[in-house]
Amino acid sequence: MALQAAFIFIAPGADAQKHRSLVATPEVELSVVGVADYAAAENAAVELAAGGVSAIELCGGFGHIGAARIAQAVQGKAVVGVVRFDVHPGLGGKSGDNIF
Repeated sequence: MALQAAFIFIAPGADAQKHRSLVATPEVELSVVGVADYAAAENAAVELAAGGVSAIELCGGFGHIGAARIAQAVQGKAVVGVVRFDVHPGLGGKSGDNIF
């Protein structure tokens, strides 16, 4: 069975129900989900983990606080990793921690 994984990116105006896609390879099924803020990311992560996703990677827009919130939300049902930027070009050169 393929690894079920997810990548969550944060972008103002993103809607987790509309802005999502699935990329399936023989070894990995990757769900890509866009969210507007940390609260929406928590909801998406919980939904993904409940659906069998065991690894969630967060985009560089998530700061330390945002990553911790997602890890806490999934309660160990998925591991959480982070692409790291100190500041993110898609968020006006700021960390999500400064915005959300």
